[in-house]
Formats: sequence, C-alpha cells, structure tokens
Amino acid sequence: MSGVWVFKNGVVRLVENPGADSLQGSNGRRKVLVHTPTDEVITSYAVLERKLASLGWERYYDDPDLLQFHKRSTVHLISLPKDFNRFKSMHMYDIVVKNRNLFEVRDM
Repeated sequence: MSGVWVFKNGVVRLVENPGADSLQGSNGRRKVLVHTPTDEVITSYAVLERKLASLGWERYYDDPDLLQFHKRSTVHLISLPKDFNRFKSMHMYDIVVKNRNLFEVRDM
C-alpha cells in the first residue's frame, strides 16, 4: 500500500495516486463535459458560458477567483475555478445535476 495520507475536515484518508489528473476516472480515462442536445464537448469557459446563458443562467462577478452563474428561477449557484485547467469532474457533475438532460460527463 503506497500513497499519501491526507487529513482533511477531521478525516484521514489514503490518496493512492496524488499526482493523477483530477479529470481522470477510476479507469484512467479523461472526463469531458458534453452538451447533449448538440453533442458538443465543452472545451472552454466561453463555450460553457454561451450554453448556460441560453438556458437562463446569469453570470455573477462578485468573486474575482471564481466564475459564478445563477438562475433566477432557482436557488442554484454554479461556482467554477477561474482557470479552465482547474475545471474538475466534480464541477462537471455540479453542472449536470443543475441542468438535467442537458449536459453529461463522459469518458474521453
């Protein structure tokens, strides 16, 4: 058993491969966010922002370190790291959950 022990929020866990890409799943394949109506892979925040805006999401500019989107008809808030290179699968799944049947996460 090798890896790095991480203590966070009162819990200790073993991280087996701390250098692995955060967008890789357990099968080692890279994850991508796909806009299902067009089958388009989201390759940048500009593309994502256009898709979200067409669905009624509005951009918030309060936090300079985050891209944030809010939909007036809901209490949902999507918060993403400013740098697209730090866009992880957890952010993708957040978008999927808040936009059912419009986005999905796929193995590349």
